[in-house]
This record gives sequence, structure tokens and C-alpha cells, in this order.
Amino acid sequence: MPAYGNAEVARAVVELGAVPVFADVDAESYCLDPAAVADAVNGRTAAVVAVHRFGRPADVASLREVGQRHGVLVLHEDEPGTRPDGAELRREHAEYLDGRLSGVWTPVPVSGHHYEQYVVRVPGNGRPDRDAFARALRGKGVGCKVPVQAPVYRMPGLRRDVFLPETERAVDETLALPLDASMTRREVQRMAGACNALGGLLQPAF
Repeated sequence: MPAYGNAEVARAVVELGAVPVFADVDAESYCLDPAAVADAVNGRTAAVVAVHRFGRPADVASLREVGQRHGVLVLHEDEPGTRPDGAELRREHAEYLDGRLSGVWTPVPVSGHHYEQYVVRVPGNGRPDRDAFARALRGKGVGCKVPVQAPVYRMPGLRRDVFLPETERAVDETLALPLDASMTRREVQRMAGACNALGGLLQPAF
């Protein structure tokens, strides 16, 4: 299962008497990376648990291929196939931000992404850069938030002696910008302008 996200799934596995094993996530989707899952599967693996993230579906087809090769069940929540209220307007806002934002890495567009959250990556020297950027944005009235505070394997009762580089990088760099169907285009434009005005904070440290 992924370690980037909330801990409820891992705690449910523990309650069932099983042991959570964490695999790394894909850098673009923040969902389980099928190659990382293939490396983590062994003879004691009972199932692979895929979790869709931020309204973007996990690569369930590739995960099922891994499961079939190893005789392992692949469990996943219902894919976000039904269109939630306001999905089209959120997608329009997301497309606008994709084309206007500079200095941050915007989500990679993919079919079926409903943008429950619009999550960008703040490149640079890790978490201090992202957090400084977030504080500056909030100072400009943009209600951004850090979507995942820590890998699940660092949370109480679930600690494991593992290091998953893409998971760690995602925790340090991701920031969720407000993207609600009730937002007007002018509000989205103001948010994009506020982000772009902070571009100087985003130069990577070498």
C-alpha cells in the first residue's frame, strides 16, 4: 500500500491482523507505482491496496498485471468514474492554472482526473522552500494547505524502518491550492497571480 496519504487504510489492515508493507508512489500521480509494487511483493504478500489520490485514479490495470503475475489480489476503492458536482468547472479552473502558473510543477493532466484537490509541487531544496511559499501565499489571502504531513510509516503505531524516496519528496514538496466549483474565474486569476509573484522563492538550490 502507499505511504503517501492518510493512515486509515494502514490502520484497517492492522485491525484485520495483517502487516502493512509500503511501496513507493509514482511521482506524477501520487498513487502506487506498479514497478515499486512488483519489487515489494513476496511470498507472504496477501494483497495490493491501491488508493486514488486527489481525484486522480491509480493505475489499477498495471497493478492488476503485477497481481496476476504473483497471484496476489489487488484491492481498490471505486475509481472516480462518476462526475461529482462541479467537476467540469473544477476541471476548467485546473486547465486555466495549468497554462498560467509558473515556478511550480502543475499536475500532469490525465483522463478521469476530477481534481478533488489541485496539488502542485514547489521545487527547491525540500520542505523549507514549500513551507515558505505556503506562508507567503497565505499572506496574500490564498488558503493553500499541505495535503500530506508525513509518510504513513512515520506515524504512531505504523512506524517502519523504510525510506521511500518519491514518497518523501512528495511529502516535502506538495501543496494543495484551493480549487472549488464556487470560485469565480477572477478568483482563480488572482490566485495564479499571487503564485507567480512568488517565483523568486522557487529557484532550486544547487
